[in-house]
Amino acid sequence: MRTRAFSFIALLTWFGAAATAQDARTVVDGLGRTLGAAGVKSLQYSGSGFVYGFGQSHQPGGPWVKFNLRSYTLLTDYEREASREDQVRTYLDPPERGGTAVFIGELRQAAFLSGDVAWNAGADGAPAPAPLAVEARQLLLPISPHGFVKAAMAATPTVAARTVDGRRLTVVSFTWKGKYRINGYINSQNLLEKVETWMPDPLLGDMMVENTFSDYRDVAGVKFPGRIVQKQGGFAVLDVNVSDVRPNAPASIDVPEAARRPLPPVGRVEAVKVAEGVWLLVAPVGPNSLAVEFRDYVAIVEAPFSEERSLAVIAEVKTLVPTKPIRYLINTHHHFDHSSGIRTFVAEGVTIITHRINTDFYNRVLRLPHTLSPDRLSMNPKPARFETLTDKYVLTDGNRSLELHLLEGNTHNPGLLLVYLPKEKLLHQADAFTAPPPGAPLPPAVNMVNARNLNLLANIDRLRLQVDQITAAHGRVMPIAGLRKAVGRVN
Repeated sequence: MRTRAFSFIALLTWFGAAATAQDARTVVDGLGRTLGAAGVKSLQYSGSGFVYGFGQSHQPGGPWVKFNLRSYTLLTDYEREASREDQVRTYLDPPERGGTAVFIGELRQAAFLSGDVAWNAGADGAPAPAPLAVEARQLLLPISPHGFVKAAMAATPTVAARTVDGRRLTVVSFTWKGKYRINGYINSQNLLEKVETWMPDPLLGDMMVENTFSDYRDVAGVKFPGRIVQKQGGFAVLDVNVSDVRPNAPASIDVPEAARRPLPPVGRVEAVKVAEGVWLLVAPVGPNSLAVEFRDYVAIVEAPFSEERSLAVIAEVKTLVPTKPIRYLINTHHHFDHSSGIRTFVAEGVTIITHRINTDFYNRVLRLPHTLSPDRLSMNPKPARFETLTDKYVLTDGNRSLELHLLEGNTHNPGLLLVYLPKEKLLHQADAFTAPPPGAPLPPAVNMVNARNLNLLANIDRLRLQVDQITAAHGRVMPIAGLRKAVGRVN
């Protein structure tokens, strides 16, 4: 009897699941007919609006810094899982505060995907491999209107009803590539209003990604939204008013051989000795770190990029100073390229020294789930230990001192810290001055670069720091004369 009862329940469950899948396919099929998805093999749309710097907010926990998006074009080949994204951005007038990219006039960018290969157009137009961007770019396909229909029909979707802002919407859900949960919200006009999914981020964990669509229009038998807004981590990263749509646009996106070139491992760092017991840990991608040896311990400045990078930094420091523990991580500011490896140091029990404005933000994000890409802290949770400052903080062992000073008056971040070693007359800074490669010209002293450089020099003078050399989170070691020359001052 128990076996028969169990079999009957299992049968009912199977029939229920099959009916739900069938209902979901009926919904998706209706959505596809409304959008004209069946006949769309590729699609190109263009427009303008705004683009935002993900992870580069002025205040920790605030919206991403905003730019004008003078032009935007996205070409998607659904059959070959390929895309080309072109954008031209300019600064707002005046520019927003935050981690703004530095450029003169317009910044043109082109990003490509073809199957499992991603690349960008470099400054000279040559292909630059971007292997870390593959999954993120692939994920943009099923969260587009026509891509959602195609991905849902290829999966085993489910359907549910949900009330959102007082309106009844139909929600179709499915799993993509065996990993990503995708939900599509369909309104009473049988139009897709929103698609949401989650992708892994080293700091934010299982980060929500949302695309919202509005103002649908008919174009050559296809319906497409007139406005698209994408959010990542709760804030907009893209806001496009669509002006042109071309269904089945030519989409020959071939992979150049240079795009297949292997890059140096993200986790690789090279130690450059700057002074006795002081090393700049130079990385092939992302910001550098700095290691400073004290009598009984080591302090590291910056945990950028990812857990892989932080583990490489820790391993390199243990090779350089094998008999002393890493006691402190100094975090210059919260921008994600400088903080995305911070969780690794928390997992190691290292105390984090940072500006006071960051602690609430870090305490919140350090508790976020990391199920899509588990890291060491998610597998062995422990509370973070912080020491904070507002204007100044000093580490000393009686022989060596390391001073932290607030970089006042900068537009980049209100908690941006300078790292100063008075005995060595060495200043380490992040995002205030980028020393170009040897032999390359200094940037022209006429733009935002110059404003940052002037602010850094003003703070050096204000604090009466005796500086001979500057090391950089972005860039290399350079004499202070290089900074003075960059701002047009030789004295």
